[in-house]
Amino acid sequence: MGDVVRGGAPAPVPRWTRELLGVAAAIGIGLAVVAAVSSSPRSELLFRDGDSLVTTLIVHSIAAGQPQDWALSSVLFLPETAVLWLLSLLGLGVNSTLVLAGIVNIVALYGALRLAAGSPARGRAPIAGALTALTTYALLAASEWSPSRDALELASLLTTTTYYSATVLGTVLVVGIARRALDAGGVVGGARTGDSGVTTRGNGGPETAESDTRTPGASGLGTNGVPWGWVAGMGLVAAASVVTNPLFAAWATVPLVLVLGLAGWRARWLAGGLVAGTIIGFVGRMPLARLIANTGAGYADPTQWLASLDYYGALLAERWNAPWGAASVIAVVVLWGWCLAATVLLAHRRDVGAAVVAACGWVMPVVVVLGALALGTHAARYVQPAVFAPLLGLVIVPMLVPRLPVFRFGVAAVATLAVLAAALGLGIPRIAAAADAPDADLRCVVDWAERSGRIGGGQFWTVRLPKAHLADPRGLVQVDHRLRGYAWLVDRDDFTAGELSFLVMDAQSPAFELPAGVAMADADLVACGRYTIADFGERRLPIGPLRS
Repeated sequence: MGDVVRGGAPAPVPRWTRELLGVAAAIGIGLAVVAAVSSSPRSELLFRDGDSLVTTLIVHSIAAGQPQDWALSSVLFLPETAVLWLLSLLGLGVNSTLVLAGIVNIVALYGALRLAAGSPARGRAPIAGALTALTTYALLAASEWSPSRDALELASLLTTTTYYSATVLGTVLVVGIARRALDAGGVVGGARTGDSGVTTRGNGGPETAESDTRTPGASGLGTNGVPWGWVAGMGLVAAASVVTNPLFAAWATVPLVLVLGLAGWRARWLAGGLVAGTIIGFVGRMPLARLIANTGAGYADPTQWLASLDYYGALLAERWNAPWGAASVIAVVVLWGWCLAATVLLAHRRDVGAAVVAACGWVMPVVVVLGALALGTHAARYVQPAVFAPLLGLVIVPMLVPRLPVFRFGVAAVATLAVLAAALGLGIPRIAAAADAPDADLRCVVDWAERSGRIGGGQFWTVRLPKAHLADPRGLVQVDHRLRGYAWLVDRDDFTAGELSFLVMDAQSPAFELPAGVAMADADLVACGRYTIADFGERRLPIGPLRS
């Protein structure tokens, strides 16, 4: 995206203008992706999945003034909840707020990819590289249509607020920080180029490949040759990411430390900052121990590695046979291979920063997938780096292409605004239709519960959607089939109600085991489509001991 006149010098287009155009294009892509996901069966995961609603329930609990005593998994969803809370202040409603959060996640991914693409002073067409990676992500996400949370459809998980979106962004972000730190810390082979891909000197003339490309401002280097600010930033992102999700250590810390360890002594200082931040993050989780109802240790069982291999193999076969599934699998494999080849090419050029980015594109998937198998895990979401890490190889494509097409800035601006306008014009109606789609059954339960003025309950997969749409989420309590308080991804303060007067059931609810002397025949059954409300009137059902 540079305003270049053939045969002449680049016109002085402000850098911020080009960056703003990149963000505008990213917003358009985000709109398109969320429109595709929200209008497909995958919308089940975005709007109605019990796990996906935890951040919404936290935000509503805070808004209701409820004491915060949450029973969460090893993932605390801190950044995701903070973003969703800010977006909820717009008053758009549950579904529209979730949609907006998905768009924000995708634009944030562009920001992280843009960081990894390098500065215009050190790389060719970094904005174009970042947008290429984001567009590829968009195509992968749009090809995913399964309503199952266990499908090997990993790109679209970024549109949700609970399937580790902050960890995805943090992982790409530390790779970008490593790139910028290494670029700023010394001279690399190759010429300094502007975003237009045209090589220039400071005086506007051509520059040879042997020219010094030291980044301006590199005088702030530490004794290790790497700016201390970048090292501190690496540690800060790592600490914040581990506090909210320890899986960051497996996704980012381990593979990036391996890559940096082979990249030279300067890179090892960055690895030290990453490890230190990771350790600080684990220490920072200690005061939050009460929020962690399950540390996740039980999810790992190395003796189950063969069963894990069968599990992920079955998911891969299912994905291969899905519409566009084979194409998406082949695309990811090709990207992985490209990252490996680009690593070799960039290492030969002695461009350490860009080589680290490319290496992460293939090392991260290998480490994460092998680790998931070795630990005997059984969850598709654990191997998300297999899809998003290879995108890193695309941000450095412009640096390795011998000749780039040259566009006037005005042409690029018009094209970008046209894409954004098309995304707004075509995407907004689809998003609005999906977010505002009537659900008479859900509305029936919510209206009945609020009119009753009493407290009812239901099981996890049944009650969480109505609970998220209540004006006060305390009106529905999450219990198991024995009416014990089910303290999982819910505020324990709910259970202080002590007793229930009605139960919400659907096809996902196993039959309730009621207290002695109480039978389902004692209740008035209220039909609400796929839901049934069992109203026990004046009779009260005690909430049993908590379990998780």
